[in-house]
Amino acid sequence: MIHAKQYGSSGPNLIVIHGLFGNADNWHSIAQSLAENFTIHCVDLPNHGQSDSMPDASYPKMAEAVLNWAHSNNINRFYLLGHSMGGKVAMQMAAIAQAGQIEKLIVVDIAPVDYEPSHTRILEGLKAIDEAQPASRKEADSLLSQYESNLAVRQFLLKSLTKKEQGFGLDLSVKNIADSYSVILKKPEISTAINTPTLFIKGENSDYIVADYQDAIFKLFPQASFKMISGAGHWLHAEKPVPFSSLVKRFLD
Repeated sequence: MIHAKQYGSSGPNLIVIHGLFGNADNWHSIAQSLAENFTIHCVDLPNHGQSDSMPDASYPKMAEAVLNWAHSNNINRFYLLGHSMGGKVAMQMAAIAQAGQIEKLIVVDIAPVDYEPSHTRILEGLKAIDEAQPASRKEADSLLSQYESNLAVRQFLLKSLTKKEQGFGLDLSVKNIADSYSVILKKPEISTAINTPTLFIKGENSDYIVADYQDAIFKLFPQASFKMISGAGHWLHAEKPVPFSSLVKRFLD
């Protein structure tokens, strides 16, 4: 089961996919700003938010889950936007979807390449919260601070914290994510070039897309174009929402 939140009810469908450890709510403000032009569907990926858990969460399995959700909701043609891990899921969807189903694709600050591990301590911290079931958000932040010193990163991660019966817990299947982490770091499983018009948006201060990845991108996405948002890092949609939304509208229109 895939959970989604809809914004607006007129205009073309735009499916939005969050990144690792995120959920649909991360895109609330952007979805509101785009809802005048599009019918926005912000989905929770498997193991995230209110969607079902998924052991061995590969990109083909996650992509198929979102495509099945779209089919069951009669969303047969749509624009697609994915950030970070969600961008890899979106690229995988473009590889397995029926021709013409995805009219345009936006990939936000990620490339179809393998990445090095960078979330090992965060996963340890999230496991610690799961086991401790802290009594308050403050206690959860204190616990997480032993594994992640950056306050902004902790605030993002703790957006998945909700009140449970025995204390606070995470709307994340942490064990499944940890077990699938080596697969999540890999590139999507794409064997042939995808001719869907595709926009890659990079944050100027982010190293998730670098010049060395250009050949890999053009090999799989020959119709790719690129935009960079100045002064933004990996969470560019949250850091620079107005220029980000403008880029999305211009590309899709």
